[in-house]
Amino acid sequence: MSNENQSTKYFVYCRKSTEGDEKQALSIDSQKEKAQELFPDLKIVAFLVESKSAFKPHNRPVFADMLERIKRGEAQGIIAWHPDRLSRNELDGAMITFMLRQKEILDLKFGSYHFDNSPEGIMFLQLALSQSQYSSAKLSKDVKRGLEKKVKMGYMPGVAPAGYLNNKLAQKGEREILKDPERFLLMRKAWDLMLTSNFTVPQILHKLNDEWGYRSIQRRKEGGSPMSRSSLYKNFTNIFYAGQFEYGGKIHQGSHEPMITLEEYDAVQIILGRKGKPRPKKHTFSYSGTFRCGECGCMYVAEKKHKVIKNTGEIRFYTYYHCSHSKPNYSCSQRSSIREEGLELIVEQEIARWMILPEFKQWALDSLQSSHKKESESRTKIHESLNKELLSIQSKLDRLIDMRCSELIDDETYRIKKDELQAMKDKIQEQLRDVNARAEKWIELTERTFEFVAYALQAFVSGSAQTKKEIILALSSNQTILDGKLLVSANKWLQPIGNKYPALQKEYQALEPLEKVLNKRKTEALDSVRLRWLPVPDCFCMRSW
Repeated sequence: MSNENQSTKYFVYCRKSTEGDEKQALSIDSQKEKAQELFPDLKIVAFLVESKSAFKPHNRPVFADMLERIKRGEAQGIIAWHPDRLSRNELDGAMITFMLRQKEILDLKFGSYHFDNSPEGIMFLQLALSQSQYSSAKLSKDVKRGLEKKVKMGYMPGVAPAGYLNNKLAQKGEREILKDPERFLLMRKAWDLMLTSNFTVPQILHKLNDEWGYRSIQRRKEGGSPMSRSSLYKNFTNIFYAGQFEYGGKIHQGSHEPMITLEEYDAVQIILGRKGKPRPKKHTFSYSGTFRCGECGCMYVAEKKHKVIKNTGEIRFYTYYHCSHSKPNYSCSQRSSIREEGLELIVEQEIARWMILPEFKQWALDSLQSSHKKESESRTKIHESLNKELLSIQSKLDRLIDMRCSELIDDETYRIKKDELQAMKDKIQEQLRDVNARAEKWIELTERTFEFVAYALQAFVSGSAQTKKEIILALSSNQTILDGKLLVSANKWLQPIGNKYPALQKEYQALEPLEKVLNKRKTEALDSVRLRWLPVPDCFCMRSW
């Protein structure tokens, strides 16, 4: 409660945020000195000091207590360096201006801003407080944008964990994280001990600090000390060491050099009993989205499981595939899982059903070369005929233009005839493109087909996960698993092989003992097999593509 008959009493409010967003603000001591220097004749009843951010309301207990003391009449004015020391948010700013209008606060004094307690002065104060709020919000947005850019580049914001160093020499926002030459190998040794599962965390801590002499980085106000037990536990659950980092509730890929693999990280989490924060599982499985359940039609999904080898303490990981059971209100009886190695074995057996001997592939390619020569001659004639027709239509279009220029026909007649001729021209040009495309692709696609049926099994056994998936999809567009067995509906281009090839291969293999005996009977028998095989390419390649 204010008393205008007495001299005005003032609180000096000094604030500096400790959250790093006000590095240019005066220190607390400087704010005190400036208040006494600028206002030596004012009656100051107390210096109130606070190290809190004013960006959020209800975050400053000293500020809130000051307003309550003013309401009780302990003071009637406030001295501060700038309006942004009093508030950087709308609610606290509104409280100040409301108390001014209610005459609970009679005066405000600032070291870097002039305030006049009048309607106009309060309005300008509100603008100054709004500007402070805007500056804080903009700074926060800019900082957040900068951090997001840094995260996209693979740089973790914040202080690097033990074993790594922040590069202070790089440009701000592009400061990568480097290996600490003094501590990287020590931390790697600590991880190695943990992976043996023969040492507890306290035992490893003892070795790290007392036997290996680990000490933290010496900084201005801290450092140079042994690692604490809680820090070591925290490090053992930090995915940063596996090349990733957590920011904004998500896991991001880091650009720093990993100390361990993701598998080693997972193994340590299991050893710790997952007391730490387990990472979100984002495995890449070779056959995700490839197989369906033969009973309910749901996709087969994969999951990783682990097994601890009792004799050695080694942890091994295995991948299993099973029905996702994602169809609501359907009780699927397929409950068993297939290990990835077993799944690949039954896929290999299925691919083997469609493989051909290299001799049959060569016979087919020899036939293709001969067929391609005939097809090329036919294509040349078609090309010449279409070009001749195209020239004829272009000549008609030219004459039509001459007739219109000589006014021998009217606009309507010219438009109708022009559209007709243009449509014919477009159609022939499209036919020419088709002929050219067929010329370029026909032999290539047919050769690729025979490459697949001759060598797909070898490529599947030795290929990458992506290659294996592509081979399965080339084999069949509909592959299901039922009772642990693979059911495949072969693609159309493979069906002639399935229909004709097995009998021919059996007949050919029966002739193999006669290979060294070059006689008329063997030659006739081989020619018979060859002639009956050669129509197959025309069946499934030329017509199916």
